[in-house]
Amino acid sequence: MKMQIKEFAEFTGVSVRTLHYYDEIGLLAPACVDGATGYRYYDEASLLRMQEILFYRELDFSLKSIGEMLSSPDYDKNKALNEQKHLLTLKKERLERLISAIDGAVRGEMVMSAFDNSEFEAYRAEVKERWGKTDAYREYTEKAGKYSGQKQNALAEELDHIMGEFAVCMKNGAASDSAEAQDLVKLLQGHITQHYYHCTSEILAGLGQMYVADERFRNNIDKHADGTAAFICEAIEAYCGKA
Repeated sequence: MKMQIKEFAEFTGVSVRTLHYYDEIGLLAPACVDGATGYRYYDEASLLRMQEILFYRELDFSLKSIGEMLSSPDYDKNKALNEQKHLLTLKKERLERLISAIDGAVRGEMVMSAFDNSEFEAYRAEVKERWGKTDAYREYTEKAGKYSGQKQNALAEELDHIMGEFAVCMKNGAASDSAEAQDLVKLLQGHITQHYYHCTSEILAGLGQMYVADERFRNNIDKHADGTAAFICEAIEAYCGKA
């Protein structure tokens, strides 16, 4: 079984642009490339690899961390797949509880217990503890663990403000490689390095791609203005290209 890149993108739910980027950073290469046409082809092994990537994206790992884990000699593929199944089962059960809760709310019942997501969060934390032993993740947990809830909220607001500044920059007609946009990328990188982990150009590039590839991040960023996430991604690409 072979699929051209467009077919593979549609089948897996990611963009062709994202697949090109995954190839560039060595996360997911095509199974083969036609030397005459340049067409990229993906196979069943590619699908399995993408499944693992999507699993860890669901757990909020960075692309850099995912690449390091999948390349580690200690990585247990079958265990990861079983964990993926368990994660999806937990999500399914929660959705079923919420659907039932809606029916209960219509009848005037109290349904607050339906919003309990503690089991899923505990499982996600367990998986991150097992697989997330990258330098960046260790630094993140060390720093973040010292922050109070108030400090975490303040940092989140500061990061959101930076995203809002990108939106203003975009709406003012500045190009993604303009001095204004590049200054904001530098500010973003500095914020992450100062408060979370050393944000290298490689990590920063991965974050930019995640902002557009992950619907949750994209929607949260685009609340400032449609297209902000894509603008940030392009600005980061320009910034890292100059680095």
